Amino acid sequence: MRLGEPGEPGEPGDRTTAVRVEGDFLVDLGLPDVGAVLASAGGLTAAETADGPRYPATGAEFATLVPRPSKVVCVGLNYQNHIKEMGRDLPEYPTLFCKFADTLIGAHDAIQRPAETDAFDWEAELAVVIGRQVRRADEAAAKAAIAGFTVLNDVTCRDWQFRTREWLQGKNWDSTTPVGPCLVTADEIGGPRPALDIRCEVNGRVMQQDNTGDLLFDPVDLVRYVSTMVRLNPGDIIATGTPGGVGHARKPPVFLQAGDLVVTEIAGLGRLENHVVAEAAR
Repeated sequence: MRLGEPGEPGEPGDRTTAVRVEGDFLVDLGLPDVGAVLASAGGLTAAETADGPRYPATGAEFATLVPRPSKVVCVGLNYQNHIKEMGRDLPEYPTLFCKFADTLIGAHDAIQRPAETDAFDWEAELAVVIGRQVRRADEAAAKAAIAGFTVLNDVTCRDWQFRTREWLQGKNWDSTTPVGPCLVTADEIGGPRPALDIRCEVNGRVMQQDNTGDLLFDPVDLVRYVSTMVRLNPGDIIATGTPGGVGHARKPPVFLQAGDLVVTEIAGLGRLENHVVAEAAR
């Protein structure tokens, strides 16, 4: 969460601190963010019992869950209904791309709509958060490496995405990807392969509605696959893909405009509420 000056808990400010949710209160863990908690010697185990200042949960302002992950790996075309609406065959292997940390924002921060796009789209996603370093994970190691899950919206500039066969340029615009509000451990939501209702609303209209049980490559599969290629570190994020209902696939297409409210929610994990604003010139 973000903090203001000492004595003003919960007020906007430049300082952040990791907190543990305890009912109506947030317990300060004494580390700057969830990534730092996961990388610490005690990790989540120590966070379960750590004590510190308490802040009221009401009105708390949440920064992005992990401000500087070493990597954010994203999966395209991973819900069967979304694959079909995009007119593609079921893939044999996951379609992977990456996002940079500068794209990430908090659970209620404004999504910055670039002036350079005319096709700004939503993508509600279940995000896996890595809790321990892992490479070439087998099934057991992949499960153990998952610290928990959170909510992510992979907001995309479709016109830039489809300029070439590679998607990176459509996915990496500054301050476009809300993540949060909390890390929820697997034991709280049915294990490392959760089947949770996921939805996205734009201005109160339901655009996406599905269940994470429809994932073609589930979280454990993805940790195994990605860690074969590259080391995964504490705080790294895997965005598992989006269900059907994106704006690009609608007839006619529907895209985000400044002033829109995007609500992204996954049962048991929480809710993102983000207004779209025109990006200020820099």
